[in-house]
Amino acid sequence: MLHWSIERSILLSQRAEGWGSKVVDRLAKDLRKEFPDMRGFSRANLLFMRAFAEAWPDLEIVQQPVRQLPWGHNLSLLTKLKDPEIRSWYARRALEHGWSRAILQYQIESRLHDREGKAITNFAQTLPSPQSDLAQQLLKDPYNFDFLTLSGDAKERELEKGLIDHVQKLLLELGIGFAFVGRQVTFDLAGKTYTIDLLFYHLKLRCFIVVDLKTGDFEPEHAGKLNFHLSLVDDRMRHESDAPTIGLILAGGRDRITVEYALRDIDKPIGVAEWRTRIVESLPRNLRGALPRSEDLSLTPPEPEK
Repeated sequence: MLHWSIERSILLSQRAEGWGSKVVDRLAKDLRKEFPDMRGFSRANLLFMRAFAEAWPDLEIVQQPVRQLPWGHNLSLLTKLKDPEIRSWYARRALEHGWSRAILQYQIESRLHDREGKAITNFAQTLPSPQSDLAQQLLKDPYNFDFLTLSGDAKERELEKGLIDHVQKLLLELGIGFAFVGRQVTFDLAGKTYTIDLLFYHLKLRCFIVVDLKTGDFEPEHAGKLNFHLSLVDDRMRHESDAPTIGLILAGGRDRITVEYALRDIDKPIGVAEWRTRIVESLPRNLRGALPRSEDLSLTPPEPEK
């Protein structure tokens, strides 16, 4: 509020009296002289304060989520976002989930506001309200796995291993409430063994979430297989107080119409979303397999032949 009050007054005076930019330099010098024990009155910080006052001209808004965030968070909102509504969206999320400044910056850079709640699902038909709305908001599309280094012909098991090797980053991308239960969770049925790629429990939804990984495009039969896995988890692991188990297919690509037809008559809650890495996402699909492997880029000279 001190920062906002100072620069709001300066901003209004500059507009009314046409003060030049040197007033900020003089003010910074005067404030440091008047308050030698207080920090934060450098010229650069005063310019951020002015930007802060311009971005949040309404005192009521400043007194709500913005006031409750640290100054560093507000600097990130100012420097990385131009749209006031999007700034407010991230401010509310940061306050609600207790994001650190680093996590806030990660969510902004990964454009969370464009991805949250965008997975294609049948939740409206298979889950009671309000759980269906909450579950929808928890899923994204696409998921950003930019921490992975995979070749273009990577298999599902390589994708799974890469995610588990970076489980902390995976949980950050999945979002608040996801608790990791296990990988390659197996069930024996009628003399055969069936395996689930990744299993989570969601603390807010109070249900298991089965994740099926696909490096290729979504195919209708993937939904049928996941539906079978959901039945196994519901029968073998779900407690009577748990909500219905949810399934999530993460595919390298998906066609919306195909997904909607595949999920239409399935009575268990399933969502489908794409996963991407930043490097691969920026390349044409026919070139994605041409990326060199990390070892191909090594600067270490080869051993001489004996």
